[in-house]
Amino acid sequence: MTDQLRFDGLVAVVTGGGGGLGRAHALELGRRGAHVVVNDMGVELAGDGSDVGRAATVAKEIEAAGGSAAPDTNSVATAEGGAAIVETAIREFGRIDVVVNNAGILRDRTFVKTSPDDVGPVLDVHLAGAFNVTRPAWAHFREQGFGRVVMTSSSAGFFGNFGQASYASAKLGLVGLIKVMAIEGAKYDIKANAIGPVARTRMTEKFDNPLADVLGVERVSPAVAFLSHPSCALSGEVLSVGGGRVARVFVGVTRGYLGGELTAEDIRDNLETIFDDEGYQVPGDSKAEMRLLAEMLGR
Repeated sequence: MTDQLRFDGLVAVVTGGGGGLGRAHALELGRRGAHVVVNDMGVELAGDGSDVGRAATVAKEIEAAGGSAAPDTNSVATAEGGAAIVETAIREFGRIDVVVNNAGILRDRTFVKTSPDDVGPVLDVHLAGAFNVTRPAWAHFREQGFGRVVMTSSSAGFFGNFGQASYASAKLGLVGLIKVMAIEGAKYDIKANAIGPVARTRMTEKFDNPLADVLGVERVSPAVAFLSHPSCALSGEVLSVGGGRVARVFVGVTRGYLGGELTAEDIRDNLETIFDDEGYQVPGDSKAEMRLLAEMLGR
């Protein structure tokens, strides 16, 4: 049996920790010895209403199991709320080591019916919310020379899904964010990764899924624990997790077609070469793709 990945003495913030995936992540990290700040405003799926007792309930569950936790009900959707969440960790436990950005809402509409009222709040919670919480935590990470960030992305962002324009936009935006964080955090041992959970939650329960019986949220949390651990060397990566399966999701680039004085007709006539994925590459950053072009140009 391998040594268990423990978090003794470390402090983790889990946003949206009052139910579903967030609750499962909080319980998993608490079981492994982390002090957990359970953040949740208790809003409904569309972001309305409030049940501030959810965070406290999960915190008590962690404590009842022998762990250590504190509830927090600040909103991730504002910079002030994000800073207050981090302050809860510092006030209660004296430090912050892990941020799991899980808070989210859903306002699904077909694209033609999507309004600014459907887009703004979703981006505010998923994308800006992750920024709002992680940015104040980042200063502590840099100072202590350690930090772990886990974003909750989605296959809707990677591959698209009918009626989820705002949600997919926010979720793919998080992938771009971890790519930058991975580069900027490298010298401080700050790792930033994302998961694409495949799980039965209140966001997905309306969809008919023949695999629902194996898509429990608890089957996603082990990936969060791994990506949050000090021993994890991955950064800037995305893992699809669900039903006991873990897989890498990545953005790759084909070698493509080099046409010199490129014309629209060149593209039309060479689509097969452009889309040929044999020998594709996964650039580590935008400069790496430039190096691929330089190589093809013989520069």
